[in-house]
Amino acid sequence: MSARFPGRRFSWSRLTILVLCLTLVGFWAAQVVGQWQDTARAQAEGKPWFAGYVDVTATPAYPFEAATGDGTQNVVLAFVVAGGNRECVPTWGGSYSLDQASADLDLDRRIARVRERGRDVIVSFGGLLNDELATDCGSTAELATAYRSVIDRYRISTIDLDLEGRALTDAASGTRRAEAVAQLQKEYRQAGRNLAVWLTLPVITTGLTEDGTDTVSRFLSAGVDLAGVNVMTMNFGESLAEGDSMATGSIAALTSTHRQLGILYEQAGTRLGAKSLWRKLGATPMLGQNDQREEVFTLADAAALNTFALANEVGRMSVWSLNRDQTCSVNYPDPGRVSDSCSGVDQGAERFAAILAGGFTATPDEAASSITTPEPSGSASPTDDPARSPYPIWAEKSSYPAGTKVVWRGNVYQAKWWTQGDVPDNPVLQETATPWRLVGPVLPNESPSPVPTLPADFYPQWQADIEYKAGSRVMNAGVAFEARWWNTATSPESSLVDPGGSPWEALSQDEIRRLLEKR
Repeated sequence: MSARFPGRRFSWSRLTILVLCLTLVGFWAAQVVGQWQDTARAQAEGKPWFAGYVDVTATPAYPFEAATGDGTQNVVLAFVVAGGNRECVPTWGGSYSLDQASADLDLDRRIARVRERGRDVIVSFGGLLNDELATDCGSTAELATAYRSVIDRYRISTIDLDLEGRALTDAASGTRRAEAVAQLQKEYRQAGRNLAVWLTLPVITTGLTEDGTDTVSRFLSAGVDLAGVNVMTMNFGESLAEGDSMATGSIAALTSTHRQLGILYEQAGTRLGAKSLWRKLGATPMLGQNDQREEVFTLADAAALNTFALANEVGRMSVWSLNRDQTCSVNYPDPGRVSDSCSGVDQGAERFAAILAGGFTATPDEAASSITTPEPSGSASPTDDPARSPYPIWAEKSSYPAGTKVVWRGNVYQAKWWTQGDVPDNPVLQETATPWRLVGPVLPNESPSPVPTLPADFYPQWQADIEYKAGSRVMNAGVAFEARWWNTATSPESSLVDPGGSPWEALSQDEIRRLLEKR
């Protein structure tokens, strides 16, 4: 070869660079193809839609059949529940049988009027105040019959299961519910009809509760093809950080549920991409004053939530409720107390529903025919490069004090407490079960950040014969520690073995940086 190409010699370095380039190109191509496929699957889920809840039995009655022209014309009628005396009979709010609702509320005629105008109607089963049918129906067959009578009477293609209280926590009724819905969905699809199923579940800022994730898992295990999970972005309680807006809490709840939903589908044997998962998410804020007196969902919160939902192509937006979407009259004595007919905030001429519905142009019926399509398994995981990672790459045998940041599979994670051996992206459903918090992806063109280290004499060296009060700081083996409570003769190294029981805690990287900046 050298005779034909004078001056050219075989180079291992050139070969290595070539192989590396080909690997990177292959990985990039796989990512691009994967993202394209994910986008295509998300679009197959149907266009995002808006439909506001209407409390059918509340007074004064809300005229949902009257077209408003502001994008809020689709409605979710609430709630179909079990009859009195724990009967497996569908009623509206426990007060009207289906026939009575037709006669006394003119419900059938009003629904027909909605459809005449090209709008759509969903029926919601459950709610907080009454028994959801599954809790009072004794068998799957009996429950399926009850659901079927509602679906067929109102010719609906989408149902909403609002599961709260006992309906959420009772496993036996939960199993009946999932089995009955799976049976009905299969039955209708075989007959050429659509039955889209949405689960509406309580949420906190860290996502679904364990009862919520169990419910989703139960439906997936039964074979239900879920249209999605609609989270009630309201009444966050202590999970909402002081000073955070309801929009901030809602976005955190949606983001956390998005992560959980990906894990739940993967556990059920169906891998979905990020865009597909966003299409399977919905949000339902409580307009204005929430049940928690200190929580108020404002018009500004509505605009921020709408912007986030459109940017991520969230599949559904709803509100609780259209009945409440107006300013309370001057005669309402306490706007801080929840009303079922006004929001408790001064809306002026604006409507929450119109703000939240902006950009949601489809009807639920348009999305009802979609079938969940799994992503091919074996998608490539990013390879972490120490030369391009802003923090050390996570290692199984290394120990990480609280606050330490690491890189793992293309993302930056921060330790919430001392940890060793816990994989940062371990697919746990509840964030409290992992010591790691996902910060975000490694950005292009990043480079390693120097690990901050205090000088060996920054604090006194630890000594076994000295008493240390809470807040005392010492150096031990080049690491800075702070005493969490009074102690003596307990080495700071004990925190590396038993972080919960040790009186010592290593200073975080952020705290060390602050100390160095003050020098």
